[in-house]
Amino acid sequence: MAKSTKGAADFLRSNSTMAALLPALARMGTLQQSVAASLPAMFAACQILQFEAGVLVMSAPNAALAARLKQQTPRLQDRLLKDGWQVNSIRIKVQVGKTAPPPPPKRVLELTEGALSSFAELSSTLASDPRSQGLKDAIDAMIRRRDGRRSSKQAGESSPFPEGS
Repeated sequence: MAKSTKGAADFLRSNSTMAALLPALARMGTLQQSVAASLPAMFAACQILQFEAGVLVMSAPNAALAARLKQQTPRLQDRLLKDGWQVNSIRIKVQVGKTAPPPPPKRVLELTEGALSSFAELSSTLASDPRSQGLKDAIDAMIRRRDGRRSSKQAGESSPFPEGS
């Protein structure tokens, strides 16, 4: 990819009209990096559209993300000012054509047989007083739920519960 980027830069330099765009492109790229470093990862799909006269215009792929980005604007503006960018205001535009990256897949967490037997042992050793009864009930429910999943998986059925719960 570096080779194609270098080729594009060489092309822009060779044309005097296009060469005037290089400083603006470099400035926008640096500003985009500062914005990306200042925002949480969920805003990775948000891009800089324009930066003129202290007004930063950003795009968001949907209204929900735009609303959340709007909540981050005071913090983002402070961070950009600390980085040396003279940002007086931030505007957000929704551009539906851009899609946010899909969320990462849920982690599948399984308890081993040893872990289940350790929890069963813990449950049997807990005193049956009101202070520990809630913990004992929770451990017993977890063991029953895991045993139910294990038997349904062995029978080839799918569990009605997500794996992470």
